[in-house]
Amino acid sequence: MPAATPAAVRTADHGSLPWLIIAAGSLIAMLTFGPRSAMGFFQLPMLADTGWDRTTFGLAMAIQNLCWGLGQPFFGAVADRFGTWRTLALSGLLYASGLVIMAFANAPIWLHVGGGVLVGLGVASGSFGIVLSAFARNVAPDRRAFVFGIGTAAGSAGMFLFAPLSQALISAYGWSDSLVYLGLLMLLVPLFAIPLRGNASSGRHSEVLSTQTIGEALKEALGHRSYLLLVSGFFVCGYQVAFITAHFPAYLGDIGIDARYAVIALALIGFFNIIGSLSAGVISQRYSKPYFLAWIYLGRSVAVTAFLLIPQTPTSVIVFAIAMGLLWLSTVPPTNALVAIMFGTRHLGLLGGIVFLSHQVGSFLGVWMGGYLYDRFGSYDPVWWLGVALGIFAAIVHWPIEERGVARPAMA
Repeated sequence: MPAATPAAVRTADHGSLPWLIIAAGSLIAMLTFGPRSAMGFFQLPMLADTGWDRTTFGLAMAIQNLCWGLGQPFFGAVADRFGTWRTLALSGLLYASGLVIMAFANAPIWLHVGGGVLVGLGVASGSFGIVLSAFARNVAPDRRAFVFGIGTAAGSAGMFLFAPLSQALISAYGWSDSLVYLGLLMLLVPLFAIPLRGNASSGRHSEVLSTQTIGEALKEALGHRSYLLLVSGFFVCGYQVAFITAHFPAYLGDIGIDARYAVIALALIGFFNIIGSLSAGVISQRYSKPYFLAWIYLGRSVAVTAFLLIPQTPTSVIVFAIAMGLLWLSTVPPTNALVAIMFGTRHLGLLGGIVFLSHQVGSFLGVWMGGYLYDRFGSYDPVWWLGVALGIFAAIVHWPIEERGVARPAMA
């Protein structure tokens, strides 16, 4: 009896999913996304103890987001070539050391090094881009958007869990000791990463190709119109969510709403983010991903506009948090799925990382401008309204994206 071809093997296991890999990757996404999404809770108690201003804290969080973005393509390429486990193990060490240095920072430079550079690189080497690339290698193409939704929802669960956990730790032990405890949790990442061993040439659905080099992959992607539009649109996602993550607790305090509603709001964003991410994975399998992304960005602009124009009360905060939660990371499954459709999985860590770099440039500006413009004008309103305009821009640029692979010469 002749041996099964690779295509036949892929067809045979089409209906199964590698649940151990999915579970391990989801736990890692939850851990790496959790603490950085709760940074806003540390702002006011840290500044009260140190005497620093919001620009100082905002710059640290902006550096964190920028290092996350700059590191993502590099760590994605490392994982593609040398293996996912090695990259994730490094993530746990970088993340833990960054949180500990942040905990004992006695000058702004150490806040920027620990909470900015090291935490940013820790997230870059252990976040969605790394985990979802490992998923893609082990899942059939028509199931990837669904599995990407599961991984993204796990990151959302991290936000849901770490918002109340961080606030409870700060209340019980103070902000400094709380950062140390969160750092110890990050040392679990290398352990959970063991099932994700392998690189771009391994996995049940790795693509038999391609001798395409990194330089050739970059040249192909940067000359592809739809990819460039995707990169420009994902910038907006970063701007919007990073500003809210870093500054929403302080914003609510400024408008006279009790601090507990900041915890409730970020926890609700995290909870409904789970629903939104899972739904995005399912919807992305069935309908146009570019059109779906356009509607997500337009929905965000509508939600922010309504929140700013209606009377701001605890009730409106809760409604806003639910709406934003449904739209929060729902961009990630269709965005990553589009990159895989366009170029395959051979350099998915690298090319997905470049898309995410754009996201983090937006995050840098959203976080930094939030602190800078607040200190300059005494209000967050200019940053909110710029986010509304950018959401409309993102909806426009996603509309013409073509959901298909690049044309390549036939291989022998």
